[in-house]
Amino acid sequence: MKVIQIAAGIIRDPAGQIFITRRAADAHMANKWEFPGGKIEAGEGPEQALARELQEEVGIVPGPSPLYMKIEHAFPDRHITLWFYLVEAWQGEPWGKEGQPGRWVLQQDLDASDFPPANEAVIKQLLSGVQP
Repeated sequence: MKVIQIAAGIIRDPAGQIFITRRAADAHMANKWEFPGGKIEAGEGPEQALARELQEEVGIVPGPSPLYMKIEHAFPDRHITLWFYLVEAWQGEPWGKEGQPGRWVLQQDLDASDFPPANEAVIKQLLSGVQP
């Protein structure tokens, strides 16, 4: 069974909007919305992976970002650990740098059914207004 570590950014602006991107049609959980991020590579920690992935995927450099939630999720063929960081300060303007659609959505309008199942707990916590 594959074991995958993923760092993801909850990019939230002062108006309470969160930037999300759509997964590629050929990716695991294709066409679902997600919080930008990606796999933690060998030799890097979750925070380093977050900074690298956000630069590669959405063209921003995150400022200090506290850990919001860590989730373990098992699929039939893989076990993933998701490290979600709350990114409220950054340089640049997020966009789909790899050609993926991206959009801003109000935090209270997040819908867990639009995301992979592993995101359900973090979305539930965001909807409850719980801060890190």
